[in-house]
Amino acid sequence: SKKDVHSYKASIDQPLWQRYAVKTNVGNDTARVVIIIDDMGLSRSMTKRIAKLQGPMDLAFLPYADNLQAQVDMIRKAGHEAMIHMPMEPMNGQLDMGPIALKSSMKPDVLKAYLELGLSKASGYVGINNHMGSRLTQDQAAMDNVMGTLKNHGLLFVDSMTIHTSVAAKTAAANEVPYAIRDVFLDHVPTAEGVAASLKRLEDMALQNGLAIAIGHPKSVTIDALEAWLPTLKDKGISLVPVSQIVHKPARPLSAHAQSHLQQPQ
Repeated sequence: SKKDVHSYKASIDQPLWQRYAVKTNVGNDTARVVIIIDDMGLSRSMTKRIAKLQGPMDLAFLPYADNLQAQVDMIRKAGHEAMIHMPMEPMNGQLDMGPIALKSSMKPDVLKAYLELGLSKASGYVGINNHMGSRLTQDQAAMDNVMGTLKNHGLLFVDSMTIHTSVAAKTAAANEVPYAIRDVFLDHVPTAEGVAASLKRLEDMALQNGLAIAIGHPKSVTIDALEAWLPTLKDKGISLVPVSQIVHKPARPLSAHAQSHLQQPQ
């Protein structure tokens, strides 16, 4: 039953990313996909709708959303995994990042304080990914600060790859923070045809490489597509897994495998 597959095994000596991970019985010998839905938390009705989708998916909540803990609790009860979608500075400084955002101009202690503020808004999540961030994820000093803080908290990091010159994943590895990197944006073209094409690309990557990670958004066109697509995965030989199951778990020195992964052009 669903309950058996997605059980929570809390242990005080585990890092948070393991303590709050959704457990599955999917092995590494199958093609796997990860679906992350960003920008969660601003629409309670959309959170309820997405919680009903076949899981486990990763739902990344903006730290300034209202009723954040209640929403995190609801989606976890439904078998999904939670993340914090941390706003970070984009190349376009005119974009609205919201009231809790990390900026290159911040002094290190201020940046850390804003990250700690974002992390304090809820509990029960496995880690963070970046909201925007095309400027900040290229900033080595800022990323060292972010990853040092995540390591102290026992959290993982997903690089949304909003810019191909991001140093976030490399810096996570250097700081021994478990990490993953986004492969596909589902709704870059926010039409039914656009999302369908992205899902097909995701399938092809998973079947070819064994794993593919997608990020989508709480848009009706995206959720409609996922409702239809998720039940088809089993027949295609693809398993849906949470990001906690597939993160790279670096330890110094970096393994040859991790080094080769980081040297691949994204």
